[in-house]
Amino acid sequence: MTRINPHRPEQISPTGLKRVVLNTPLRPQEAHPPKPLRSPTNPNARLLVVAHSDRGALDDHARQTLAAAAILADADTSVVALIFGDLHEDLSDTGADELMILPELDFQIFQPDVELGLVKAVIADLNPTRIFMPDNLIGDGDLGRRLIANQQTSAATHVVEIDARHVASIHAGGSRLALCDIPEIVLLAPNAVEPELPFTAAAKSITSPPLKPITSPYQNLGLQTTVATDIALEEADFIVSAGNGVKNLATLETLAHALNASIGASRVVVDDGRLPREKQIGATGKTVNASVYVAVGISGAVQHLQGIKDCRKVIAINRDS
Repeated sequence: MTRINPHRPEQISPTGLKRVVLNTPLRPQEAHPPKPLRSPTNPNARLLVVAHSDRGALDDHARQTLAAAAILADADTSVVALIFGDLHEDLSDTGADELMILPELDFQIFQPDVELGLVKAVIADLNPTRIFMPDNLIGDGDLGRRLIANQQTSAATHVVEIDARHVASIHAGGSRLALCDIPEIVLLAPNAVEPELPFTAAAKSITSPPLKPITSPYQNLGLQTTVATDIALEEADFIVSAGNGVKNLATLETLAHALNASIGASRVVVDDGRLPREKQIGATGKTVNASVYVAVGISGAVQHLQGIKDCRKVIAINRDS
């Protein structure tokens, strides 16, 4: 059944009521003017943003860090994004003027000395006035502190406030803000900057310095595989979730095991005692950020949607329209 657009053209009847006119073209949408392009052709200075990608994309924290650099950049300053890991998205809306992408330096491989050596080579090549990094736990926070110790320069970590003149970090257990002039290296806390920018950038690729062989004291042991059902839902990358429409949980569990996925549930299933409370997802349960979330027999109430709003792909299986 085709849904009728409630915003399609209407007529006003003699009694003042609106009547939808069928078989007429939709009302043309108001055209939004394109955002202006902010991309200096011959930059006098550069701001460097270093971040790891996650599954081929940048998360919100990395985008906020790019936006911070783009907002502080003037008309003659270029924002250079150095991305460790694969990247399969356009970064023009993040304010990045130039891109260096290193797919072989994925955050899942522990090689901080190699990454630090490359960052130092980029700094020597571009001579950026300032360096911005997200202060996170997937490698950028660790790499940023290694860079600060190596460069012996002015720096600020876990920055929650920033403008062209100063940065601020939480101090004294959160009761005070510690302020200082904007330093050369800034590790930005999440949600310190709004990533929506009033302009776009060129996001053109440039060549990064070659990776030099380094004798590393570290040994990468790879990722340890665990049974999906043993992973906490907050950390699961693939979740199969049961709702009130699921009558045979054994079949759903077989599906989850075949897909190597964790098992979740709606509140109704948990309240009925069919799955334990720690499996509940939603406003009164857990918030998840899986790459794939399969909702089986779940109605999609707003309370449940709150728990899955950060999932990348949601697949709903439901016979109840």
